[in-house]
Amino acid sequence: MTSPTLTRARTRTRTPSALLVAVGLAAGFGVAQGTGIRALGGAVFALGGLGAAWLWVRHRGWAVALGLGALYIGAFVLAHVLALGVGMASWLAVALVTLVAAGVTYAVADRA
Repeated sequence: MTSPTLTRARTRTRTPSALLVAVGLAAGFGVAQGTGIRALGGAVFALGGLGAAWLWVRHRGWAVALGLGALYIGAFVLAHVLALGVGMASWLAVALVTLVAAGVTYAVADRA
């Protein structure tokens, strides 16, 4: 019989990078809107992206990390285009790009 301590050590969970993508995009926007300090929201966005990128490189390699990094930055830009250029509500634009970016990230990097 295996002890619970040994089992827990073997089944170490890892943070899904899709969660970091979602937090970086949505919380970054929320912090910028809530505080009125865009740079603070940008810092949250950058930290989410850097954390996710570290996981991508570590678990999937540089090619996947570069592709998903481009998707992450592209989602940020697209949210601005949808909100400012098309006239979509800001939260709706951020929610839409966050769902797509996190979904693609999960499919490419996090799914077993």
